[in-house]
Amino acid sequence: MTIAAPPTPLLADRVHRIGTEAAFALGASIAEVEAKGERVIRCNLGQPDFPVPKHITDAVKRALDAGLTTYCDPQGIPELRAAVARSLSEKHGLDIGPERVVVYPGGRPAIGFAHMTYSEAGEEVIYPSPGYPLFESFVAYFRCSPVPVVLREEDGFGLSRAALEPLLSEKTGLIFLNFPSNPTGGVATRTQLAELSEVILEKTGPNVRVFSDESYEAITFDGDEHVSIASMPGMEARTIIASGCSKTYAWTGGRVGWAVYPTAEEAQVHRKLAINFFASIPPYNQWGAIEALQSPESAPAIQEMVDAFQRRRDLVVAALNDIDGISCQNPKGAFYAFPNVGGALERIGVLDAYDRLPEHIRTDSSPATLFQLFLLHRYQVATMDRRSFNALGSEGQHFLRISTANADDDLAEAVRRMADAAHDAQGFESFIQASIQLTL
Repeated sequence: MTIAAPPTPLLADRVHRIGTEAAFALGASIAEVEAKGERVIRCNLGQPDFPVPKHITDAVKRALDAGLTTYCDPQGIPELRAAVARSLSEKHGLDIGPERVVVYPGGRPAIGFAHMTYSEAGEEVIYPSPGYPLFESFVAYFRCSPVPVVLREEDGFGLSRAALEPLLSEKTGLIFLNFPSNPTGGVATRTQLAELSEVILEKTGPNVRVFSDESYEAITFDGDEHVSIASMPGMEARTIIASGCSKTYAWTGGRVGWAVYPTAEEAQVHRKLAINFFASIPPYNQWGAIEALQSPESAPAIQEMVDAFQRRRDLVVAALNDIDGISCQNPKGAFYAFPNVGGALERIGVLDAYDRLPEHIRTDSSPATLFQLFLLHRYQVATMDRRSFNALGSEGQHFLRISTANADDDLAEAVRRMADAAHDAQGFESFIQASIQLTL
């Protein structure tokens, strides 16, 4: 009798090891609520609610009319790479040549390619928690070891030498930094960056790279200015500077991002990856990015957006701090508030309800997740939980991220609803008893 061999699995093991970004996964739950006729106030996605400035869209239209719709240089058209190199050199006092620039469809490919290129299986990848979720989601995929540096509220969610130094070792392969920060809005000072640079140079070898995600570089408040760690002595040769058009120019759909590498040789490696994964990005959008970087009309358009985000920050943070059981620090950049909701969760029974959940649900959820889903399904406010910004290190941290990319009136109403939810113990208990999925 012949015994059949077990069937070969359909999916490779690696696909089960990659994470995701929960801000997009929440879309199905929002659609479910809106299908009932409710309007959800969307404070979940990190997407500026401003139109792309007209001088940029006009440049895209001109490029389309000129027939610039074909394949182009996989590294990015020379004119855009030159514009990026010139802009960052002037901004940070560096000497960047266009041969070190690679253009990507948004900011995400550079993150995945950095994991692929600079971290061997078994090496350690250091990243902030809370932090942008793609820093963590690729680690297991490439069989590396995650080393989250946990940012604490009592430290203003800043990253200090004291926090980073114990994590650095001969096993360190790659370090991720993100200033201004998503989700906390933290902005590193020159002094903080100098201390981080010193310890990185002292404790790691010359082949360890720092990936500096500077996507929110233009959005800072109260007179603060963004400083790149690449501008610290000795760090240009270690740092990958990554940014793009999505946040600075409210152009998330344009999918134009870039990274500056320490050497032209490294840029050529990433050019090869670009050829393999997407060939090139639309040249017409690259011409829009050139206009964005070079036009004198960009600065006032950016300032108008930043002024609005600062006004909204002030509105939201003040209103959150008026809610019993919720406190919120004043972010210095980006367009998020990151309130601590722990007191409210305790008052309405969220912590006890979480402890009663089956283990398999607790593993993929958190008290803040339950409150996030309660806000969505019962109060029609979409937010993001702390766990969505790197799960490792999130245990016991009860925060939500609120995007201020909304109209002032909608933000005021969203926080008012949060205040009601923060006192609605009966409503929360009813929600927990309902047949609603309690994970993202």
